[in-house]
Amino acid sequence: MTTTISPSLLACDFLNIEEEIKSLEKEKNIWFHLDIMDGHFVPNLTFGHPIVEKISAITNQPLDAHFMVENPSFYKETFKNYNIYNFTFHYESVQDSFKFLRELKEIYPSVGISLKPKTPLDVLSEDILKEIDLVLIMSVEPGFGGQKFIEETYEKIELLNKTRKKLDLNFKIQVDGGVNHTNAHKLKECGGDNLVAGSYIFKNAPSEYSKKIKSLR
Repeated sequence: MTTTISPSLLACDFLNIEEEIKSLEKEKNIWFHLDIMDGHFVPNLTFGHPIVEKISAITNQPLDAHFMVENPSFYKETFKNYNIYNFTFHYESVQDSFKFLRELKEIYPSVGISLKPKTPLDVLSEDILKEIDLVLIMSVEPGFGGQKFIEETYEKIELLNKTRKKLDLNFKIQVDGGVNHTNAHKLKECGGDNLVAGSYIFKNAPSEYSKKIKSLR
């Protein structure tokens, strides 16, 4: 199965964001990754409602919203009209993850749960894994782009993939942080099937984007 590549719009040229998005509109099997940060859960502030609304109006590619926020329940209702395909929240920001993901699944086609690098996999109960559509493994500390990839991520993905096979489940394993052509192959070998890449794609001329995406596959 072809690996899904999720270009992170946090790294694109914001003064030309419509052109950036349009340049990838014909790409197959990509999601546009939206890093939603509130300045509290992580020390950075990014997309708000008006920007996401505009993005949703100019693309037919699936939108993948990653909520690095203290109160993801606030966004549950406010984002439902923006054509969000996947809604990922952080395990660390919700008291009852299972209850919240069940609520989200009534609204969004796909629901993901994310773990910070230091959060162990065993916080994800079997009930959560059976219900979830995607698990996002952060391979850098959330909050800023361009950080160095954390090598221990490989082992974490391998362990999660073994659990997925053992339970005979089909949730996606997404990896975000420092993803490029030098580690993509190993990430896929370990079990990653959805790779988020920001700087690696967007720090090039738009004519190079397709080539960069292809190299990750």
